[in-house]
Amino acid sequence: MWPIASLLLAGVARAAIPNAMLRGMPTLPKLPVPEGSVTSPNGTALPPITTVYYFDQLIDHTDPGLGTFQQRYWMDWEFYEPGGPIILMTPGETDADGYEGYLTNETINGLIAQQQNGATILIEHRFFGYSNPYDNLTSQSLALLTIEQAVNDLVYFATTADLPMPGGDAVKPGQAPWILIGGSYSGALTSWTMVNKPGIFWAGYASSAVVEAITDYYGYFTPIREYMPQNCSSDVEAVIAYLDGMYAANDIAGIQTLKEAFGLGDVIHVDDFASALQYNLFDWQSLQPDVGPGAMFFEFCDALEVKDGVNAGPEGWGLENAIYSWGNFWNTTYYNYVCGDEDAETCLGTYDTTQSYWTDVTINNAGRSWFWMVCNQVGYYQVGPPEGQPAVVSRILQPIYEERQCVNMFPQAFAYPPLPTTALTDIMYAGWDVYMPRLFFANGLRDPWREATVSADGLFKLNTTVMPIYEGDGFHCSDLITENGIVDQTIATVQEAGLMYMHEWLAEWKPSA
Repeated sequence: MWPIASLLLAGVARAAIPNAMLRGMPTLPKLPVPEGSVTSPNGTALPPITTVYYFDQLIDHTDPGLGTFQQRYWMDWEFYEPGGPIILMTPGETDADGYEGYLTNETINGLIAQQQNGATILIEHRFFGYSNPYDNLTSQSLALLTIEQAVNDLVYFATTADLPMPGGDAVKPGQAPWILIGGSYSGALTSWTMVNKPGIFWAGYASSAVVEAITDYYGYFTPIREYMPQNCSSDVEAVIAYLDGMYAANDIAGIQTLKEAFGLGDVIHVDDFASALQYNLFDWQSLQPDVGPGAMFFEFCDALEVKDGVNAGPEGWGLENAIYSWGNFWNTTYYNYVCGDEDAETCLGTYDTTQSYWTDVTINNAGRSWFWMVCNQVGYYQVGPPEGQPAVVSRILQPIYEERQCVNMFPQAFAYPPLPTTALTDIMYAGWDVYMPRLFFANGLRDPWREATVSADGLFKLNTTVMPIYEGDGFHCSDLITENGIVDQTIATVQEAGLMYMHEWLAEWKPSA
C-alpha cells in the first residue's frame, strides 16, 4: 500500500518520480480494457463498459450542507438477472479510467457476477482521477481526503445511487445483496468499511489487503528478499552492507566513489542515493505469475548474476563484481528507464522543494493524493530493517526520510515532519484484529505487501468459515486476475474458494426492505 509507485509508472513514465515512496504504492494490477460489444442475458445490447456515469457524492459527510461533487463510475450488467448481487469496487489510489477490466470476468469481480447473475461497478476514489470535491490538490482541499470520508463515500453510493441498468433504482442494500471487493489499499478499504459500517455490504472480498497501517514498513522487502534469486539477494546485501558501513564510518570519499560507479555521482545526498538503490527492488511489485524472464526485475538480477554465460551460486559473485555489474546496469539500462533525459539530482533528489513535483496542485496527480494519506494516516514507509536482520535496503533510510518529504509536499499542513496516526487508524478500523463475518481475505506469499495483511509472518490468524483467509503463491493481488489462476494452481485454489464462499453467503441473504 504505499510508498508509492507502481501504479503511476509504466515504462519510462516512471521518470521524474524523485521519491521511491511513490514507486511501491499498494495498487491494483492493470488489465487491458476489453473492446467489443456487450449484451445482457436476454440479448439486449448494453452500453460499452467504458461508458462513464456520474454520482452526486457528498463533499463532506460530516457537513452535507457543503454540497456534492461528481464522482465517476463505470458499470457492467451483462450477467445481471433480478435478485443478483451488486458488486462494487474502487481501484483505490489511482485514476480509475483504464481499470474497466475489473468489470469483466477477466477478474474475480466478473467471475462472481457470472456465477451469481450479478452486476459489477467500478467507482473512482475521491481526490483521484477526475472525482474531486475541489478543483485542486492543496492541503486545504485534501483535508477531506481521509479513510473516514472514503468509507462513507462507498456507503452513501450503495444506499442512494440509482444505477443506470433497468431496475437500477430498486437494488439498494436490503433490496439486493451488495458485495464490496478491493485489492491492496482498496482491499484494506473493503475491510475497514465493513468494520466501520457493518450491515451495508453483505459480503466482502479483500485481496492483498493492507489492513494494518504501519509507519516503519521495512517488511515490504521481506518477501522480496525471501523469494528473489538467492544469488541476487546475496550480492544486493553485500553492496548495501558496504554502503551502510561507509556511512557509519563517515567515509564520504568512499560513498562518492560508489555513487559514481552507478552513474549517480551528482546525487548530492546519500539518503537519496540509498533510495535510488531501492528502485530495482520495487520492480518486484509489478511481477505476476504469467510474467516471464524479460521483466525488469529479472533483467536486473541477470545483470548481477550471469557472467560469461555462467550463473553465480547462491552466495553470488561477491562485492566487487556486484558493484561493477549493478552499477553497469544503471549506466546502460536503468538510468534511462527511470530518469530519461533528466539529470540525476533533478530525477532522484528530494531536497529541492522548488521542483514542480512538490508544488503542483493540479488534479489527477495520484502520487500527491496518496502522499497525503501516507503522511497523515497510514505511513507504510518502505525503509531499511532493524540491525541484525538481512538488509537488501539501506538502513540509512528511516521513516524520517519520508516524513521530511511530507513537509516538502505540504508545507501549509506540516511545519515539521509529521508522524502518521497509524496506531489510531488501526484502532478505528481493527487492522490485523479484524473479525468480520462474510469477509474473504486472499493473499500471496510473494506479495511485498504481505506483511501488512492478515497473512503477515507471525500473526497466525486462523482461516475460518466465518472469515476465510486463503494464501497462494502469488504476487500482489494476483488472485484478482482470472488468468493468474490458469497459470498457477495455488491461485486457482484461492479463487475457487472465494467463489464458493460467495455462493454460500449469497444463498443466506434475505431482503429486509
